[in-house]
Order: sequence, then structure tokens, then C-alpha cells
Amino acid sequence: MSFSHNDHYHPLLLKQIPEGAGTALDVGCGTGLFTRRLAARGLVVDAIDSSAEAVEAARSIPGPVQYEHADIAVAELPRGKYDFVSCLASIHHVPFETVSRLRGSLAPGGVLAILGCYRESVPADYAVSLCAVPVNAAARLLSAARPQEAEAPTEMVVAKAMMTLPEIAAEAATLLPGASIRRLLFWRYLLVYKEPIS
Repeated sequence: MSFSHNDHYHPLLLKQIPEGAGTALDVGCGTGLFTRRLAARGLVVDAIDSSAEAVEAARSIPGPVQYEHADIAVAELPRGKYDFVSCLASIHHVPFETVSRLRGSLAPGGVLAILGCYRESVPADYAVSLCAVPVNAAARLLSAARPQEAEAPTEMVVAKAMMTLPEIAAEAATLLPGASIRRLLFWRYLLVYKEPIS
């Protein structure tokens, strides 16, 4: 597929990196495209994915990133270590309360940025989806004409999103107080949470 909805939002996610950040964790790193973009910003990056094949492919590309094959829902995460934690289209693969573990790994002032998938349920979801279809088709055509960053082919792990956006917002209000959530065009949402400094 020449156009990736997740990759399309990489610039938006990179804008969430807090000033002065030095460490990052990328959850659901896949073959490491976004992880490498974090490292290119000068961050010391750890990355985790539940697919052994994806992690092997990511490791095959030279770079300073530390990759780990593990399930984020049970993996041991260092507390208070990371200035930036990213989670791209992977939180719906695990119980949503896993965000508490990600929050615990944030350093004071650190930012958790989740690019998530949701189940359509309200009129606004369907309206945005209807608008996205022609834009998506045009984006695919334009993307096919542009050179793409080479990635090792791997089988994608796909899971259907079960939570609706209102349900996600309600859970986040409890687990990530003060987080912002906004619906994005290509069947995604962006959740941003900043850990208090004191």
C-alpha cells in the first residue's frame, strides 16, 4: 500500500515532542519507520512491538534504536524514564487501561501521544468517514507517484477497534486526566497527555 494512514500523521506526532526531550519510547513500532524519525530528532529511543517479524525487520536497518519484542500490556517498563511516548495504531490491540503503564513510564513533563483507531458510533464519525473516502483515494494516487522510504515487507498484525470515541474519552478522563482528544480525518484520533511536573 503506497499510502499509509499512520505514516501520514507522523509529522503531527513529531510536533507533540516536548521541548528539550532526550528519551523516547515507541510502542507498536512495527518495522521502525517512526522510530527512526524520532532518532533523527536526536532522541535516545527504545521501541517495542508484539510482532517478532516486525522487530526483526526493524533491527535489520542500521541505527541506534533499541528494539524489543514484547507485549506492552505485560512488559516491564522503567518508571519515569521517557520524555516522549508514542503509540501508533496499537493501543486497540490491548486493554485501554494499558495507558496507565505508559503514563507511569513518563518523566515529569513528559508527553504521551496516541494515534488510535476507534469504532464508529455517532453521526460525526460517519460524516468524517464520508469526507475521508474521496480524500483517501486522492492521497493514494498522489502517494503512488512519490518515492517512498524503503521498508522490509512484513505481515501486518490487524485488530478491529472495539471502543468508540466517547468511550475512549471517558476512560482517558480517568486514566489520563487533562488529556486532549481529537478526531482525525483518516479513521484515527489523536490523544495527547502531559505528565505534571510536580
